[in-house]
Order: sequence, then structure tokens, then C-alpha cells
Amino acid sequence: MQEIIRQLLAELGEDPSREGLRDTPKRVEKAMRFLTSGYTADVDSVLNNALFTVDYNEMVIVKDIDFYSLCEHHLLPFFGRCHVAYIPQGRVIGLSKIPRLVEVFARRLQIQERMTNQIADTIREKIQPLGVAVVCEAAHLCMSMRGVEKQNSFALTSAMLGTFQSDARTRAEFLELIKRPVVTGVSGAGASPLSATPVPAAGCSST
Repeated sequence: MQEIIRQLLAELGEDPSREGLRDTPKRVEKAMRFLTSGYTADVDSVLNNALFTVDYNEMVIVKDIDFYSLCEHHLLPFFGRCHVAYIPQGRVIGLSKIPRLVEVFARRLQIQERMTNQIADTIREKIQPLGVAVVCEAAHLCMSMRGVEKQNSFALTSAMLGTFQSDARTRAEFLELIKRPVVTGVSGAGASPLSATPVPAAGCSST
């Protein structure tokens, strides 16, 4: 990887051997290994058996989970917050494990829509709750630094599964608890129920 980065620097018109860039390939490799560490993470190890049987069937929410990821189209960062909710059906996940689960999928080359669905699908698979809701909001540097260069735009994505998809009151309660506006209609995975106005597409252009 370091040799590839040296070649990239040269192709950009730089001198990879100059003082300021001499150790850059090593630093970039270390950073990239960290930022894509989700590929080697095992979900079961991350959860570490923190799945518990409980007599509780009310909504569980972990909100304002910071995340940082890389857009798979341009390898530029997108970052923001994730809000996760589920309604247990006999089992719950240790609260600290939900942010760790978000990290697993954020630390990959991603698009926001896929990441949102992966988080929701994993929670559904692991504890079979009555419903799962995931909302992600993020700024994309591929939109603000290049392309359309809109610095104040951000993307909202949601995955609503089970009760959150079929029951408007449950969905409205979740959106109220994370303090986001509610609109009518049922939104499926990947669609945004968060605004009455059009929402910018989360994925960037591949050009």
C-alpha cells in the first residue's frame, strides 16, 4: 500500500521523497487501516454476548451516535449522527454495543443508505425485536468539497422495520423522541420520513 501511495503522490506532481512527504505513505496506510477496520470486525465479537433476556417491551433508543465513514465513490469522508431504536421481544442488546455496531458498518467504504440498512438488519437478525428504526444524518465532503460544492447540504436516511414501518404512531413517537419532524405516509428502508421537503440524495455522484 505504501508504494501505491508513493506512486499516487508522484502522479499528483509531488516529490514523495521530500521531507514533508517522506513518511506520508506510512501514515496514510495506518489511517486507512483504521478507517476501514469494519471489514475485519466480527459482529458477534463486537456484541460479545451482550444479549440479555428481559421482560421489557417498550421502545429502546440510543441517539446522537457520532460516526465517520468514507464514501465509496471518491474515498472522501461523510460524517454525522445515527439514532437507533428497537422494541424488544424478550431480548435486548447491551446499550454500549449499539454505538459499537454503528462503528462496524461506518468503518468501511460506504454509502449512507446501505449503512443505515445494515445497522437495522443486524439488530433485527440478532434479537428478533418487534421493530427496528435507524435514522442517519450526515454531511458528505464529496458534495461540499467537490462536485456541486454545497457546504450546507446534508443527507437523511432511515430504515423502518417491523412495527416502526407498519404503525404510524410508533414511528411518530420515535421521531418525536429524537426530535425530528414527522410527515404522513409509511417509509421503508432507505427512504426518509424526516422532512416534508425533498432530501438530498445520500449517495454522491460517481463522476
